[in-house]
Amino acid sequence: MTHTARLPFYSLAPKSLQAMIALSKSVSQGTLGEKLVELVNLRVSQLNGCGVCVDMHWRFLLKAGADPRHLNAVAGWREAPFFNARERAALGWADALNRLPQHDDTDAAYDALREHFSDSEIVELSYAIAAIRGWNVLNLSLRNQIPEQPAPGF
Repeated sequence: MTHTARLPFYSLAPKSLQAMIALSKSVSQGTLGEKLVELVNLRVSQLNGCGVCVDMHWRFLLKAGADPRHLNAVAGWREAPFFNARERAALGWADALNRLPQHDDTDAAYDALREHFSDSEIVELSYAIAAIRGWNVLNLSLRNQIPEQPAPGF
């Protein structure tokens, strides 16, 4: 398998790109808080093997003051002591939704989520997960490459 980028999707479908950016921006500026959304973005990107997104969201969280040790533990969040109950519920929901449709084991994750999130927050979190999965699909299928030097501000 080659790792050469297939298509520059950022320039070939500008209306669709702007819609994806708007969705991502709306969930990151919503009621969940940007840090939680970025933590979920990092986790889903790890699960999907999207290096571009892992790199981007890890850097964002570092810039926002997250402890590097905590970020390194996201992949093993169930065993790590660094995450509060709300973050754990969100990460569990992210894991469960990311396994759909092959495995629908969302009941326990949903029950845990209900303890820490309102109905509107659950829907917002689900949109956040859908958005990052979309970015993962674009980056992976079109083989968008991790830039050697991140864009300014990222």
